[in-house]
Amino acid sequence: MSQQNIQALNKTAHAKTKIKTQSNFPHAASQHLAPVVVHEFSRAAAEFPVVFVKTGDTDKFQPVALFGIKPGENLYTATEKWEGTYAPASVTQFPFALIPEKKDAENLMVVIATDNAIVNEEEGNALFEDNGDESEYLTRRKEALGKYFEHSHITKGFTQTLAEKGLLMQQNLDITANGEKIQINGLYLVNEQKLNELSDEDYLDLRKRGFLAPIYAHLNSIHQINRLVKKKVALSA
Repeated sequence: MSQQNIQALNKTAHAKTKIKTQSNFPHAASQHLAPVVVHEFSRAAAEFPVVFVKTGDTDKFQPVALFGIKPGENLYTATEKWEGTYAPASVTQFPFALIPEKKDAENLMVVIATDNAIVNEEEGNALFEDNGDESEYLTRRKEALGKYFEHSHITKGFTQTLAEKGLLMQQNLDITANGEKIQINGLYLVNEQKLNELSDEDYLDLRKRGFLAPIYAHLNSIHQINRLVKKKVALSA
């Protein structure tokens, strides 16, 4: 979530706050990738390459959807409307996020980024009713945040399992767009050969935990790189 004056959601401070409906997500305009949770793999993979990257300087992996083939390039925000049939929850939940409280990490709080075009007091979906109660809109948004938080934990277990079984291999992708050769580095993909060489016990473990479907969705999604190249060429034209 971009740092745009992030505040803890409060019915006093945000009594009149409204959220405009978005047809695009300008806050993601400079994001060439965004996190996805394992529950999104099938839908996201039909639209984007879904790959893994290392988070910071750690050895932990994060699955992401690629929106562009260069850092800072989002081919899906290039026009007034989102250029796709699906947008990941990490993009659509803006301007809200669910984070641990500073005093007690066990407790979660909803925060809102207030310095952007969709947060205002004139038009859009109200967060609170005149009597101070949460609006139905806010209740739905908070439920979605809670679900995403739960799914993020399951996703961490998924990626950790892939790493522990030695299935994630680094791969650089060489692409040509408009005559320009571009190399995408730092991506990790499931190695199909290693997947097929797993013991029956390990393979059955993946199946029982429901991990095979997202693995194959990820592998099939790599072909979506061609979609990104076509988008880039079309926009250049």
